Amino acid sequence: MAARPPMTDDGEEPDAVAFGIAAVDEHLESIDWPATPSEITAATGDPEVPYEASGRTLALSEALDETGRAEFESRRDLLDALHPVFEEHRQSAGPGILSWLRNALPV
Repeated sequence: MAARPPMTDDGEEPDAVAFGIAAVDEHLESIDWPATPSEITAATGDPEVPYEASGRTLALSEALDETGRAEFESRRDLLDALHPVFEEHRQSAGPGILSWLRNALPV
């Protein structure tokens, strides 16, 4: 997933902010498949992965643990297993303070 951040003051359009499996995918270039969670963590450096556009994060090692899997056959297999983990965190986190403020202010 990715979200487009707001326009900057200089009028330039910023790059999209990757989160969830899109953010994980950026770290998977050097992995030989199949791979275990510990191999994936070692190869990626266990990054903090944003799971929503506001920037809340989850360590990749934690997300891998939450899949309950001992091995991933491919990049696609890993991303498919991680998607519900990040979605659950996103939904359980509730709206962030910025979302709350946007909703509270009149348009």
